[in-house]
Amino acid sequence: MPVGSRRDPYRGYNFLVEIDGITRAGFRECSGLDSTQDPIEYREGNEGPTARKLPGLNKYSNISLKWGITDDAELWDWRQQVMNGNIGEARRNGSIVLMDDTGEEKLRWNFREGWPTKWTGPSLNATGSDIGIESLDIAHEGIVKA
Repeated sequence: MPVGSRRDPYRGYNFLVEIDGITRAGFRECSGLDSTQDPIEYREGNEGPTARKLPGLNKYSNISLKWGITDDAELWDWRQQVMNGNIGEARRNGSIVLMDDTGEEKLRWNFREGWPTKWTGPSLNATGSDIGIESLDIAHEGIVKA
């Protein structure tokens, strides 16, 4: 006897990445959508032998993007801005958008004040037939699920 409507989980392969001012389309992989908050232990002299645990600062991992290399240099140019010391101009907001099998948006994670902190070029091997993969790590100052 059914208790309610069935809700299947969304698949992790159908996603978009939106970054202000960047029009690049497809990515192979996106990771780093997390936040942590370390506890701070605190105890006053008149309390028992157990410390209180208070919330510390929120921390966010870098968002890591991977894609097949092409002649599109838009993300490299963004990284180049930071390497040239133009961090103020390079900061951008963006979103990771998860879609269902019909292409309809289901979930969105918005990040703010992002900038590329690391770029990695492809591994090249003359005896292989793999696609060349680039990656970019984006540091940011917060992520919210919208």
